Amino acid sequence: MTTQLQSYLELPYSELEDLNLHAKEQRMKRVPLEQVQGDRLKYLKEEKLIKAVTVLFSDLEGRLHMLDYDKKFFINSWDNLTFDGSSIRGFSAQHESDLRLGIDWPAFYWGPADVFGPGKVMVFGEVIDKDGKPYAADLRAVLKAYAKALFEKDGYTLNAANEIEGFLFKGVNAERSYHETGKFEYVSAGGYYHSLPGDTLRTFIDHAAEVQRAMGFQNEKDHPEVAPSQFEINYGYSEVVAAADQIQIYKLICRQVATKMGLTACFLPKPIVGVNGTGMHSNVSVMKDNKNAFWDPQGLEKMSPFAWEFVDRILTHGNDLCLIFNSSVNSYRRLDPHFEAPNQLKASAVDRGSMVRIPLGNHRSARVEVRAVAPDANPYMLLYSIFRTGLEGDIAKIENLRSAQRYLPDNIYDAIKNFNDSEWITKLLGEDVKGRYSDLKKASADRCPRLLGTVVKPPEVQFHHEVYTQYLWNMF
Repeated sequence: MTTQLQSYLELPYSELEDLNLHAKEQRMKRVPLEQVQGDRLKYLKEEKLIKAVTVLFSDLEGRLHMLDYDKKFFINSWDNLTFDGSSIRGFSAQHESDLRLGIDWPAFYWGPADVFGPGKVMVFGEVIDKDGKPYAADLRAVLKAYAKALFEKDGYTLNAANEIEGFLFKGVNAERSYHETGKFEYVSAGGYYHSLPGDTLRTFIDHAAEVQRAMGFQNEKDHPEVAPSQFEINYGYSEVVAAADQIQIYKLICRQVATKMGLTACFLPKPIVGVNGTGMHSNVSVMKDNKNAFWDPQGLEKMSPFAWEFVDRILTHGNDLCLIFNSSVNSYRRLDPHFEAPNQLKASAVDRGSMVRIPLGNHRSARVEVRAVAPDANPYMLLYSIFRTGLEGDIAKIENLRSAQRYLPDNIYDAIKNFNDSEWITKLLGEDVKGRYSDLKKASADRCPRLLGTVVKPPEVQFHHEVYTQYLWNMF
């Protein structure tokens, strides 16, 4: 006979959804920080069944980090949370290691107990330097400050939604154990939209979608993707910082659900030779005066001149931005035109090989879709670079800019060179962060064989050694 000695918070999914949607509404309505902070602290003090607060932040490459703080300690010390920045790739050097974590109170989430454990809530943190200012290498803080300044100056609200593809493989930690197994194993061979109810891939998608719904994602559709054992779970747009947070939570949810099923959710851009890779198409729009500034029913493709200028700036700086959009050696395996890869520096409403696509839309959904993005990109750096480039970048004097025959780099070394040579990237990130990021990418690339090869092998010969090495150094 067992006795239940511990009792921690475990809420039904429907109740979780209500809590998370309320928090999301507060965030969208820009409820004053003091009010939100007061609400959260009051909740934590009164809810006796919460034991810990998980604080999340991301490093320069976009890898998600999590720290659990005892609830009582957190309530008393939330304004004095420190950590060793020298242990985080791309953050402070050893001699200047102390950094502080601020709390972004509106970015507060309740997670299902069966996935994240009972008695816990989550909140995103902000990295603060020793002088009390936002830490320059915390791109989440950079994105947040940029979005806030645009809203206050021009009345712009930046919105985004990302279509994040992934693979589901047999076994737990399939990437880490590749050196032992020598392969990835599919759980389904169904393909696009085709997966029978109750099969392993469909069961995973259903469960992950339920968790997302409970966490306020406001799902739209979910389905198997083109490649075998590939999935995509779509959800509605959010204000840009929340949208970037959702990318991190999406991948975390998928990994947690897969692990509990004895499987692995993989977000490598091209884990398997011979089939489609995985992308993270980034849909963006700008609102002003509660209207979609990209919409124009009389415009080309029903998009406004403002939207087309946004597109032209992205195309102009496409090669500058490629290392941000495609940050790993493995990313450049995906940019293969034989597998619907968007490696062409042009814009189109129909050509899915274009870097930028203009989807069908209306006054609510008109948007620009940046397709040449891998799922291992830093989501905060990604969305910051898209919006700031689209709004402030140059427009090249290239004939037929939107349809000219130009291509993204087919290897990371060319992408690094373009990144290093770009004055726009220096303006975007600053010299210090630009240098840190470039050094990390070059060190990672140098650990892999220089020649990736182009021979397409059968699916059962599913992985090359440098991809495994790349994963170990760039996993998040």
